[in-house]
Amino acid sequence: MRHDPAGAALIIMLRSLKMPGMAQAVQDLLDQGAPAFEAAMPILSQLLKAEMAEREVRSIAYHMKAARFPAYKDLSAFDFAASEMREALVRQLHRCEFLDGAENVVLIGGPGTGKSHVATALGIQAIEHHRKRRLRPIGSGLALW
Repeated sequence: MRHDPAGAALIIMLRSLKMPGMAQAVQDLLDQGAPAFEAAMPILSQLLKAEMAEREVRSIAYHMKAARFPAYKDLSAFDFAASEMREALVRQLHRCEFLDGAENVVLIGGPGTGKSHVATALGIQAIEHHRKRRLRPIGSGLALW
């Protein structure tokens, strides 16, 4: 068995795509040192990268649809000057680090203060950056957990 970084990358991609049979077949072909396979590795690598990218796009689209956000919102359209929310705190929350510690975020304020806008922006950020947490609608707001 010889070490081939390109072959190891193929195996990692196949395993991440949940294709263990193909990963084992690639390992066997690498062990055999098949010249035809080595010539095909760049093409196979490109195909696997395309599949991984497509799955990521589909996953984001699925989670965005499942979250049922009222509209697409992000922080670039939020007017911090017209809100009582602290911009630094909201931007810190936007990094979604609170998800790693399974912490809750509660937005409290009167009508028109931007709670829904910020909650939606946080949810979208979490989905787009693949934070593996669930989003669940609660009444007219969202809960992240």
